[in-house]
Amino acid sequence: MDQLAAASGVSRAMISKIERGESSPTAVLLGRLSAALELSVSELLSGTRLGGGMESTAAEPATAEPLPADATGAGRVRRATDTPQWRDPDTGYLRRQISTAGFPVAVTEVTLPPHARVPYPAAAYAFIAQLVWVLSGQLTLTDGSVRRVLAPGDTFELGQPRPREFANETAQECRYVVVVARKSTA
Repeated sequence: MDQLAAASGVSRAMISKIERGESSPTAVLLGRLSAALELSVSELLSGTRLGGGMESTAAEPATAEPLPADATGAGRVRRATDTPQWRDPDTGYLRRQISTAGFPVAVTEVTLPPHARVPYPAAAYAFIAQLVWVLSGQLTLTDGSVRRVLAPGDTFELGQPRPREFANETAQECRYVVVVARKSTA
């Protein structure tokens, strides 16, 4: 725990409170912890490494419907009511984990409330490739020192790791999809 605290800049006491369920982490804290653990935020929240390798802490939904016996693939329908979600207690930022454990990429729908800002450290991007696709509203993405304003239908593939901030500078909520793939470590 001391190593994680030192690497993340999050106090040992706060990490302990989060582990015990006594405190809900903010998006900023999740970003710091995910960077220190070399996990995407999706991996950190689900307990599952992209492409396998960690055990999932999330229970499979009771309403999963199998495909016919001759079908291949994951073979389930996950209802919207069974989709895991997490809300940042500070900003109201909402993450819905669209993809399931074992899928080769993490697909997350994000709803960013009006005037919310969510910064992430550069280290959070060192081991992942990420694409952002705006569905509705307007997303202001600060990528290092470059500020980009994205409108519905716009996409942005994040490049080299640098500090980033996702912001909604409008009075309407912004919805976007984040697709994350783990970069090869070889």
